[in-house]
Amino acid sequence: MSKMNFTPMVSISELRKMIPLIGSDLTLVIQSEPGCGKTSLLSMMEQDHGDKYDYIYVDCPVKDMSDIGMTIPNHTSKALEYYVAELFKLDSDKPKMILLDELMKSPKLMQIIYTRLMLERMVGDRPLTRGSVIIATSNNASDGVGDSMLAHAANRVCIVRMAKPTADEWLTWATVNGISRVVRAFVSMFPRVMASYTEGDHQKDNPYIFKPSSGTLSFCSPRSLAKCDVIVKHRDVLGENATMVALAGTIGASAAGDMAAFMSLEKSLMDVKDIIKKPKDVPMPTDISAQLMIMFQAVDTLATQDELTSFMEFVERISSSEVQAVFFTMMMRSPKAVRLARNNAKIAEWAKNNHELF
Repeated sequence: MSKMNFTPMVSISELRKMIPLIGSDLTLVIQSEPGCGKTSLLSMMEQDHGDKYDYIYVDCPVKDMSDIGMTIPNHTSKALEYYVAELFKLDSDKPKMILLDELMKSPKLMQIIYTRLMLERMVGDRPLTRGSVIIATSNNASDGVGDSMLAHAANRVCIVRMAKPTADEWLTWATVNGISRVVRAFVSMFPRVMASYTEGDHQKDNPYIFKPSSGTLSFCSPRSLAKCDVIVKHRDVLGENATMVALAGTIGASAAGDMAAFMSLEKSLMDVKDIIKKPKDVPMPTDISAQLMIMFQAVDTLATQDELTSFMEFVERISSSEVQAVFFTMMMRSPKAVRLARNNAKIAEWAKNNHELF
């Protein structure tokens, strides 16, 4: 088994705690493979901390010295003064939350400039507000996409590996963010799309994921699966061929072929609104993917205790308790749906009877 399996990693939820706790004293350089949500950490910080900080995104590979600041002659003092770019919002007294995105892809000269920012909390000769937090992102060195860092700079920061989100973690995010039931059901049925090449030799035959040695540009990642949702939602207008070409160009040919089956199946499904009218009488789909799509729609649409109680009568008819658990898990993790679930007698009874699943 590859030694990479034992590389310590932190989850996104752990990073959300770490960044504000240590990020004002020690810069975190966060590494992961492509498309795992590193850049999204800045928006997560804003969700968590509101207007406490000025939030600043720096796209490191495309910046040069003049984008950070420059010296300007002061004709009164006959000296050169350093002017910082408006990007850093130094006219505001708030502490800054600065994300240096793709730091290790920036030119070496710029890395030297960023080093002072990371070490001393200085932009050129201008200090940041006390309490400012610096975080940086990079791909794994093993990804083979050109990331490198000067050794003396690396010794001044905390380099951590971020774990790829699991299928369950991504599904929770996708439910909150309005990703269609087709894409969510696909990920639920094919959790291998969230696997990582770093997990060892058993992922070599995984046709969905990023692998540095393959040279494939289109593959499944948390990011590309979210991006493909717009294609799925407009498939009727795009037509079959354009839809398949677009999906293959976003998540890869293997995933696009499997996704097609889910799109075809969705058209034959009964609407949740019809199910809750006669939950004990409507036909039960035998295909697990169909059951999953119905449950994901229910999480999105159920609005009252009566509707949830009625739908639970349908869920209880599903032969697999593991499939039933998908609905329970999504209900409890959705900020909208959990308010219903916590006070529902049917949900409480199901949880009591199936506690061994959790």
